[in-house]
This record gives sequence, C-alpha cells and structure tokens, in this order.
Amino acid sequence: MTQWLISAAAFAVAIGILVSIHEFGHYWVARRLGVRVLRYSIGFGGRVVGWTSRKTGIEYWLAAIPLGGYVKMLDEREAPVPEAEKRYAFNRVHPWRRIAIVAAGPGVNILFAIAAYWLVLMLGVPGVKPILGTPKVDSPAAHAGLQAKDQVVSLANEPIDDWQDFRLALIERSLDGKPVQIAVKTPGGAERRLTLDLTNAPSDPDKLFQQLGLTLYQPPATPRIGRIESDSPASRSPLQAGDAVLSIDGQKVDSPQALVDAVRAHPGQQIDMTVRRDGRTRQISVRLATRKAEDGDQIGHLGAAITVDPSAWESMQTVRRLGPLAAIPAAVHKTWELSALSVRLIGRMVMGQISWHNVGGPIQIATYAGQTAQIGLVAFISFLAFISVNLALINLLPIPVLDGGHLLYYAIEWIRGRPLSEAVQAAGQQAGMVALLMLMALAFYNDILRLLG
Repeated sequence: MTQWLISAAAFAVAIGILVSIHEFGHYWVARRLGVRVLRYSIGFGGRVVGWTSRKTGIEYWLAAIPLGGYVKMLDEREAPVPEAEKRYAFNRVHPWRRIAIVAAGPGVNILFAIAAYWLVLMLGVPGVKPILGTPKVDSPAAHAGLQAKDQVVSLANEPIDDWQDFRLALIERSLDGKPVQIAVKTPGGAERRLTLDLTNAPSDPDKLFQQLGLTLYQPPATPRIGRIESDSPASRSPLQAGDAVLSIDGQKVDSPQALVDAVRAHPGQQIDMTVRRDGRTRQISVRLATRKAEDGDQIGHLGAAITVDPSAWESMQTVRRLGPLAAIPAAVHKTWELSALSVRLIGRMVMGQISWHNVGGPIQIATYAGQTAQIGLVAFISFLAFISVNLALINLLPIPVLDGGHLLYYAIEWIRGRPLSEAVQAAGQQAGMVALLMLMALAFYNDILRLLG
C-alpha cells in the first residue's frame, strides 16, 4: 500500500508539472500574439478549485480528471463572438500565429527537458560504470572479441560515460543494422578497438542486449533474498527475507545474476538452496513455478526480490558532474539524442518492427515515477525530462485532436490560402479521436498485463 501511495503522489507531481508547463506554452504565446485566452485548466472535466482574474477575466482551473489539460481561447467555432472582439479570436488570426501557439506546448516541454538535464548534470548524475560481463558463447559480443571486465570507452567514436549511456547509444546504432566500432579498456589499462556486428540485431530494444550476448559485469557478492511475493514459491518455502544464498543444487552462487540464471534454468522443478541465516547454514528446498519469458521460453520463477550488500557495488559507481556552462551543451545534446532515438523507435513501432507491448500508460508512468522518487531528486528530475520529451513528441504526431494534427491543418491552410472544409476537419477529428482512444486502450491493456506479471 505504501508503494502505491508513493507512486500515486509522484505521478500527481509529475503530471502536474509537465501538463502545467505544456499548457503554459500555449497560454503564453497565445497572449503574446493577441489571442484572447478564456481559461487555463490543469485537468479535464468540472472545476475542483479555481479563480478568475479580475484584470484579464481569464479563468484558472484545477479540474477533476488529472490526465491532461487545455487552454480555452476565444473562437467563433465554439461560440458566437461579438464583432468588436473577433480580431482576438483564435480562428481569425493568421495561420502562422496559430501554428506558433500550437507548437509552443511541445516546444516548452523540450525546453523543460533541456533545463532539467542541465540541472541534474550540475548536481551530478550517478551511474554504473559500463563494464561488461562474460559474453554469451557464440554471440556477436563473443565474436567481436569482447571479454569480461572490458570497460566500454566509446561506441561509434562517441564517448560513453556509464551503462545507461551505453544502452541508449547501442539501441540507436542497432536501428541502422550495421557493424559498429566499439572501444574498450581492459582491466590492465590497454585500449582495444573492436567491431560489433549489429547486422541482425533485433529491432526490439528489450531483446537487444540478450541477443548480442552483452551483460553488465557484476562484482562478486553474495545475493540475499529481499521482499517475498505473496502466494509465490518463495512464500510457500522456509525462505526468509535477508537469507544469504550460498549455493543452488551444490553450485556456488556468487552474484545476483548467478542466482537469477539458476532459477530461470529450472522451471517447475525443485531446487535445493544452501542459505546463511543469523550466522548458521541451512538447507532449503523450493519447488519453482513456471513463467513464460518474453522470447517465449519457459523459465523458473521464485517470487522474491534479490538484494546485495551495497558496498559490493561501490567500485562500479560513477558520477558525472559538470559546471554550469559545460552543462548547457551537454543538456542540449542529451535532449537531442533522446528525441532522435524516440522518434526512430516510434517510427519502428508504427511500421510493426517493434512490439506494441512497449506502449505504456498511466500505471507504468506512475510506477516509474514512484521508483525514481524513492531513488532521489536527480533520478526523479531525469525521469521528468524523459517523460517531457516523449510528451512533446507524442503531441506532435500528425493525428487530429493532438497538437500535431492541428499543426498539419494550419500548415495546409497557410499553403492553400484557405482552410480545409469543415466536413474534412470533422472527419479528421473523429478519426483522430478513434486512433487516440485505441492507443489509450492499448496502453491501459499493457499496464494491466504488467501488473498481472
């Protein structure tokens, strides 16, 4: 229950911030370009709280459904407008002004992301060193000559600072489907330049590292049992949170990954675990459940989180911190890279080359919001920047009812010298609404599937 409350609170804060700045972009530019704003609302539906400015007459609302917001402007298409005020109506201003007003929402989201990344780069971005584990046998990583404990220095001549950097850079390069140069530093300090073949790399980012045979190096550390799921194999066994797992079926377990691999390899089977509890060694037998992995394989399921002593990972930690001036181009570059990658991934998804199961909705966003909020301020701000970029890009999709659809209409009007007919616009709005509802339904469906495991 506590986790759900944290996630709900973090979600409310995140959505409140991102929607507010998005709508403020529309609001601010509309007022600067001479369009009368009637209402600025965070949320949809009826007003929960609000006030009306005595000076401007603008209503400021916090509405009942906190899944978006809107700026209501004077518009003859929505209500009669007195002759003297028609020059302030949104539909009467030149198309370029309407384009600027509509584009301002996504534009502010991009600017917010740059500002957020600028801030976290100054505060210091914690990460994990990009040190490789043992490549899987006969994998592209093994064929490239990569070895355990190699630290990635660059990919395609672009510097790599941490594991997350490496992950995003490799996803982007994999979309090209070409061999890529990777530079690594060996434990002895020597630098090697190798070629990693991405020709047959999967389009789905979730499967990329597995099929390339790449894993993060895990320093030797005895894994411990963390939170145990209710009604799981672990809960039906004598296992307790805090148990240190020493071996499984007589095979030594010296890392969390070794424990995960051992469990996954025994679907529906009994395993004999040697654990240490309160200084004493115990033998515990557990019959594992069976789950289906994303690649369709049957894997074992224990139903317990795995933890390690944080001190074991101290040597793997890194922090990237920049000064105020150096952080500006770095923040712009980070936002550009993320935007470009997101556009390419959205395109692959539309073309059916990436699974639609990657689409997430409010539940997934709330989950990540809660997790990052618990990690710390830098993680939560980075999460806000990531969501802000994606909110901007999704809104720019050329779907009527979204900002991108309106931009398309106004661009056509500017080129033609007259707007599309009301019938065409209405048909587009209906089609756009159907597409948006289908996308939302898919997102909720995927969220529910994730909740069910």
